[in-house]
Amino acid sequence: MLGHYFQHIGRPDEFKCPDLPHRPAAAMGMLESLLEGHAPETVKLVGSSLGAWYATVLSERLGVRAVLVNPAVHPARLLASALGEHSNYSTGERYQFTTMHVQELADMELTAITHPERLMVLLETGDEVLDYRTAQTFYHGCRQVVVQGGNHSFNSFAAHIPEIIAF
Repeated sequence: MLGHYFQHIGRPDEFKCPDLPHRPAAAMGMLESLLEGHAPETVKLVGSSLGAWYATVLSERLGVRAVLVNPAVHPARLLASALGEHSNYSTGERYQFTTMHVQELADMELTAITHPERLMVLLETGDEVLDYRTAQTFYHGCRQVVVQGGNHSFNSFAAHIPEIIAF
């Protein structure tokens, strides 16, 4: 949806949406490589769920702005019980989610947000996967938009694109 928006406004080169590897360390490495050489003030990340957690970590590490959509908070704890076979949401690739994945997520753990001004958090109260209140609490001090209803896919995303771009 965001890619179509950038295409529509004639700025397709400003939008990147890589298919991330299922291993958290590999995903983070890929993202850090993509951001290498870019001044932090020229970058804005948009991530959803676990991707929002990656964006949070990158914001803290690199000083970039990020828009977080129904973000996973403390994903190592959240996903420790999800061991087993899964498929990549984007590519459909099947893989085993193991304790190694959980440890890689634990290695990215943050206890607090140190620069809330860099983050905008979009939450829908009807998220059936994550309790929006957990993110609301963890990201206190950050700009937050809480929409009643919706779901984990963030049904109202299109309505927030101008706000995301302006952030």
